[in-house]
Amino acid sequence: MSKIAIVPFDAADRDAVARLVVAIQRDEFGVPITYEQQPDLQDPIAFFCRDGGGFWTAKTAAGDIVGTIGLTVFAPGQGALRKMFVHADYRGRAQGVAQTLLDTLLSHARATNLASVWLGTTEFFKAAHRFYAKNGFTFVEATRMPPDFPRMALDTRFFRIEL
Repeated sequence: MSKIAIVPFDAADRDAVARLVVAIQRDEFGVPITYEQQPDLQDPIAFFCRDGGGFWTAKTAAGDIVGTIGLTVFAPGQGALRKMFVHADYRGRAQGVAQTLLDTLLSHARATNLASVWLGTTEFFKAAHRFYAKNGFTFVEATRMPPDFPRMALDTRFFRIEL
């Protein structure tokens, strides 16, 4: 595997990011969602890169997008992790792509003085649930989520980390 760089989102990569995320959602996990149903994918800069948030991609030396992660600030001191996806060929501890993406987001969240990062995901992403727990996220009942949290229609599992 080539070296992977985690870089802030470049608008020129929008289509490649959309292809990666939708392919993982639909083709790999059978999640019934389209690109059109995801405004955060349509304009990641407008959705994520305001109020201290950010959106990052994992890129190979050849410039291929193999991972994504986003942080949106939804209330004072509160961020939401969204759109964490890694291409199947780049998953796992040996590759370190997911861990580096998450470390980048959490470092940014701490630097911008967020108190907590929350996330919603689906029941389908079991490996992701284990990954988040290993990284200090705790399970949160849906009824205990902040009212301003940007919940997606398919979110059924929720987690939080205190920073």
